[in-house]
Amino acid sequence: MTEKLLNHRTEGPTSAPPLLLGPSLGTSYALWDEVAPELSITHRVIRWDLPGHGGSPAGLIGPGATVADLASLVLGLADSLGLERFAYAGVSLGGAVGLHLALHHRERVSSLAVICSSAHFNGAAPWRERAALVRREGLDSLADHADSRWFSGGFTVPELVADHRRADPAAYAACCDALAAFDLRGRLAEIAVPTLLVAGREDPATPPAHLREIADAVPGAALVEIPGASHLAPAQCPRAVLTALRAHLGTGSGQGMRVRREVLGDAHVDRAQARQTPFTARFQDFISRYAWGEIWTDPTLSRRERSMITLTALVAHGHYDELAMHVRAARRNGLTAEEIGAVLLQTAVYCGVPAANSAFATAQRVLAEEEDGERNGSQD
Repeated sequence: MTEKLLNHRTEGPTSAPPLLLGPSLGTSYALWDEVAPELSITHRVIRWDLPGHGGSPAGLIGPGATVADLASLVLGLADSLGLERFAYAGVSLGGAVGLHLALHHRERVSSLAVICSSAHFNGAAPWRERAALVRREGLDSLADHADSRWFSGGFTVPELVADHRRADPAAYAACCDALAAFDLRGRLAEIAVPTLLVAGREDPATPPAHLREIADAVPGAALVEIPGASHLAPAQCPRAVLTALRAHLGTGSGQGMRVRREVLGDAHVDRAQARQTPFTARFQDFISRYAWGEIWTDPTLSRRERSMITLTALVAHGHYDELAMHVRAARRNGLTAEEIGAVLLQTAVYCGVPAANSAFATAQRVLAEEEDGERNGSQD
């Protein structure tokens, strides 16, 4: 059974939301080496190889293959991993697969990012000519000029060029057949999932106009153009691609700020922002993006559980000002006063009686203030 699946690599916690990453023609999943590990902090990342590329069997497709055939292989991989629904991001041919999935299998795709790709690839003739060349002469001559097609400004990734040279010519040619037949321009308006388009300003293969065409047609789509990036933007400009994907996937500071407000309360966050200076701005962004946007949003633990852990850690280190803030947060996260007391009682055993004594005093003050506020509110 496994020999019929696309070769793939999985990173990140199994409990995290799944994200599939598709490659460009001629590359392996190494295209995502600088991006996937960062995305795996918040997602279960699955990056896959095209047939005949990297570790995928060449026989998965043949002459006359279509993007629909490749999409079917991706769905087979998702099924084998138990993924009913997933976010998807793909480059070039991998992006075309994503467009097909979002159009024809919208129940499976939660969001879509199309990177340095197109709804069409400049007609069938150039791809049929390339397929014939590769079937006749192999891939060496194309690999010799990969840098100029893929990158700008003298940049290169030797591993990706080597992957191009090692790809199976028959499978590569079949992928060219798929690109030759691909054209979704007339149906882009039917795509209904949240969609991000990422264009490389220096991309000669799928220039920004191709991504703008998709962005203009797909309802609610967003477009990001990356200066200095050519066709393989995740390899040449990984930080810019990562920033765009984090914002699109809801794992940036925007989501973190929402969670921070839900847990700590608007009043506290407003005070923190009011005190922000240019000196502390990066630290505030770090807190929102990492602590609140990545850790507190991880679904492995509930917010109640995270509050209990946080209370214990703060007692252990004697951070009683922070403890007061997180006692209030624990109440917002559903802990009762009795449960907070039970947590603090356990800290007496593992953190010491003096630490627990100070913690109880802090918590008692906060809970009393809460009771007074509720009592005064009921009298108004």
